[in-house]
Amino acid sequence: MDAIFKGVFDNELIHTIKVETFLLCLGVSLFLGLIMAVAYMFKNEHTKSFLVTLALLPAIVCVVIMMVNGNIGAGVAVAGAFSLVRFRSAPGSAKEIVTIFLAMGAGLISGMGYLGFAVLFTVIMCTMFLIYSAVAGNTRSENVNKTIKITIPEDLDYTGVFDDIFTEYTKKNELIRVKTTNMGSMFRLTYNVTLRDASKEKEMIDRIRERNGNLEIIVSKQENRTAEL
Repeated sequence: MDAIFKGVFDNELIHTIKVETFLLCLGVSLFLGLIMAVAYMFKNEHTKSFLVTLALLPAIVCVVIMMVNGNIGAGVAVAGAFSLVRFRSAPGSAKEIVTIFLAMGAGLISGMGYLGFAVLFTVIMCTMFLIYSAVAGNTRSENVNKTIKITIPEDLDYTGVFDDIFTEYTKKNELIRVKTTNMGSMFRLTYNVTLRDASKEKEMIDRIRERNGNLEIIVSKQENRTAEL
């Protein structure tokens, strides 16, 4: 069996990985990836593609490290290949990036042959990840951090037009975008606000409607994913 999987460039000076060792490391890496994927699903928004990536990444890194096996040239080539992947992917949130690093770390430890340390590392980090996700209380933050888009007529000066309303209903507010719409006859203002009391959101919207002539108002979760780091 070992002869089938022996490399064509192998010689007496190159240590060949046994099939049993390869399967053991690969199996442990897949198991660790599964643990990380399940941990990430707890109280976190996720997509199917990200979970699949997270589950398989430790095994991929593990196999790469085993195949490099001390070859510096191959290691540099692999590092360059991984760096290219960064420019072919969309930027993620801070939580997604750190989870990817955790998966790569577990795969790296497994590929080096320290399976016990890999399991210990994964258990500790996933436990802490679950604790922080449960304690963070991000649901309340999403309820009070809002993005508000307000349409106003062109004859209404948007500079400070809603300041008194936002002072009453929000802890902080920021005008982040002004856009003309409807052939330039209207303005669309975009604010990031932190509400004082989420239950008074409708009351605030009614006050804004009185001032903007009952034109369109859109309230959504705060658009801050790209700046989350």
